[in-house]
Amino acid sequence: MPSAAFGPADYQVFDVKGFEPRMAQLRTRVRPKLETLGRSLAPTLARSVGAETFAHVARHARRTVNPPEDTWVAFGPDARGYKKHCHFKVAVSRHCVRFLFEVGPEHADKARWAVAWKKNAGNLTPVLRRMKDLAWFKNEHDEAPAAALGDMSSEDVIALADDVGRRRDGQLVLGRAVAAEDAARWSEAKYREAALTTFRALAPLYRLRV
Repeated sequence: MPSAAFGPADYQVFDVKGFEPRMAQLRTRVRPKLETLGRSLAPTLARSVGAETFAHVARHARRTVNPPEDTWVAFGPDARGYKKHCHFKVAVSRHCVRFLFEVGPEHADKARWAVAWKKNAGNLTPVLRRMKDLAWFKNEHDEAPAAALGDMSSEDVIALADDVGRRRDGQLVLGRAVAAEDAARWSEAKYREAALTTFRALAPLYRLRV
């Protein structure tokens, strides 16, 4: 079984030019590590959120021309897929690894989830802001966060869900990014620790009921 630790060469896969050459490198070098990480994290994550959790590694099946700028393993409550549900994600790209919670554009009931967030945000916001480095990302594929949660007012954090249900492509993405040059030196255990620490901090959002 391959290690789930991503080294410098794994991040450099995103420098490979061309769709087929990059996809070949992703399939042979990066995807096996994401699969290992998914198998390793899913049982522990399930205990943390109190529900069965399934790992899904990105296949990029819809892409035929433009090579992906990032790839990931996502964790959700459905064995058939994760996009229609709130989910966690470990995403690897050229300059960083990100540990994320997402309500994505394809969530089955974004508007009702946004209402639940608004209703509970007064209690959840202080909890989320306790963890250092948690941030808001405008888009799930962005490497750099738009703002640190600790630098935002409570009102601004609560308002992050405004566009989730109002826009077809609305999404909410929270988490943390670690620079590739730092994460490339990590052991497999360190990747697991970073993922679980972040996901546990964000678990109250995952458990929100619409």
